[in-house]
Amino acid sequence: MSAGTAGTRPGGGRARATGVLVAAAVLLAGCTPDDAAPTAAATSTTAPSPSATASASPGPTAAPTPTSPVRDVPSVAVTSVEEVATGLDAPWGLAFLPDARAVVTLRDRARLVVLGTDGTATEVTGPGADEVAATTVPRGEGGLLGVAVVPGAVPGGPADLVLYLTAARDNRVLRATLDGTTLGPTRVVLEGIPKGSNHNGGRLAFGPDGALYVTTGDTYETGLAPDPASLGGKVLRVTADGAPAPGNPDPSSPVWTRGHRNVQGVGWAPDGRAFAAEFGQDTWDELNVLHAGADYGWPAVEGTGGARSGFVDPVAQWSTDEASPSGLAVTDEGVYLAGLRGRTLWRVPLRPVPPGAMDDPAQDAAGVGTPQPLLAGEHGRLRAVEVAPDGSLWVVTNNTDGRGDPRPGDDRVLRVRVR
Repeated sequence: MSAGTAGTRPGGGRARATGVLVAAAVLLAGCTPDDAAPTAAATSTTAPSPSATASASPGPTAAPTPTSPVRDVPSVAVTSVEEVATGLDAPWGLAFLPDARAVVTLRDRARLVVLGTDGTATEVTGPGADEVAATTVPRGEGGLLGVAVVPGAVPGGPADLVLYLTAARDNRVLRATLDGTTLGPTRVVLEGIPKGSNHNGGRLAFGPDGALYVTTGDTYETGLAPDPASLGGKVLRVTADGAPAPGNPDPSSPVWTRGHRNVQGVGWAPDGRAFAAEFGQDTWDELNVLHAGADYGWPAVEGTGGARSGFVDPVAQWSTDEASPSGLAVTDEGVYLAGLRGRTLWRVPLRPVPPGAMDDPAQDAAGVGTPQPLLAGEHGRLRAVEVAPDGSLWVVTNNTDGRGDPRPGDDRVLRVRVR
């Protein structure tokens, strides 16, 4: 199924029935950028009330489950929101170092910033920082995007980073060592990922299996997503050095899953389930559970309704004006998705998965509850969310990327606590 565009879609962006097949004419016509500016009504700094939102659109929808109904998981409440850092220029990715400092990527400036535990922001320097800036070609949704810390570093010592960036001819992943706030020389570990002005994917994360997962977009070339020979419209699984990870469906290929439009969030539940946030086109944004070798349906289908054709259905979906889910974080009680156009931090509660059902896509939807909106309209566009070492959620706003409505002090990193 698709991942979703944050902008206005052809035909007004109004949601259609679940599982509708995407017409070829729509695919060829294209759409506005994934997180294009909302309509005038949606750009107000005050979000519509829940009742108004409900009357305007169908709202988030949990995918149907083939099992009997299960008592829903309790909701949570936001107990505090603190500013960790302000004044960041189009921040995109965030990752925590072993000593609890955080690395933030600035998409358009192609620079890295280290946030101290006290919120002090220091720009990264060194030969690697210069190489990243010289290699990156920011355009549209491209630029310096995801960042992840290679496992194995110790607190206070050097740490290897992997970075996803848009270069002159492709999207690629680089690796370099960060020592304090100095980045050493870079080397390419994965290249040849299709690039475009939009739909570049860009999220990096190491899974509990130690493999590096790389999310890519279809760059508006919809035929790339189902093509197993292309790296576009995929979730890739590689080693920290870029080789296909052991256990991949095709041992010679980095492709883990296909049929994606634009995945920009990936994370794991404590029981090992892998979740991915995906932008849709006209109708539905999605939360998917990833299964090795599975096809998620783009461009043939958007949202639920593809299972009969052999595709994997999402476990939750939103109309495209309510989410545009970018970064994703998973705790022991829920999946949290940062919403761009929706300007909301969505929580999807986790339910236990019955024994033996973990690898059955038909059982995926039984493992989540009803989506719950948090921070709706309070901080503008939300690009990333990560679980901090202290258990709080760090949420990155994205109002200075040319599509938001910046306020004094934007963009911010927020420390959000829920209970």
